[in-house]
Amino acid sequence: MKLLEDRIRKDGIIREGNVLKVDSFINHQMDIKLFEEMAKEWKRLFADKKINKILTIEASGIGIAAIVAREFDVPVVFAKKSKSINLDDNNFSTKIQSFTHSKIYDVIVSKKFLSPEDHILIIDDFLANGCALLGLTDLVESAGATVEGIGIAIEKGFQQGGKIIREKGYQLESLAIVESMNAADNTITFR
Repeated sequence: MKLLEDRIRKDGIIREGNVLKVDSFINHQMDIKLFEEMAKEWKRLFADKKINKILTIEASGIGIAAIVAREFDVPVVFAKKSKSINLDDNNFSTKIQSFTHSKIYDVIVSKKFLSPEDHILIIDDFLANGCALLGLTDLVESAGATVEGIGIAIEKGFQQGGKIIREKGYQLESLAIVESMNAADNTITFR
């Protein structure tokens, strides 16, 4: 998606350690008009799927997922990284290692919101090593639901996540795939 690639080139900041900061328009401050265009593209890419729910993981995927859910006219469900006192014990759970936070989370979704009748589109902001997506697909499969596809805003194509997910047979549609990036001169190459 050229619009997203152009925005990453203009406002993205590359840091050492293969970190791409897009917090000015994706995951801290959100550009809703950009999200709307991204949602339209995923709607086009998954037009032949019978999606009835969008699933993401807190926190930075929620904004994008909400706009995508509006485009598909379906609810959005987000997996929680911690159990709060207002949740009961009737949950699907999995463990997910975060690339960004170098931490393992116990991630949960209430059984009220995932069922065998659900056809899920998973949406997230980044794909690096694939741990979050593997965890989310595990939650969907635990519910007996169907993963209809996965939409990612930015995939780090030089890391293993995309390859792992595609080899598992999922339809993975990343709107921008970063082939390489250089923190020294803030250059980025897209696939």
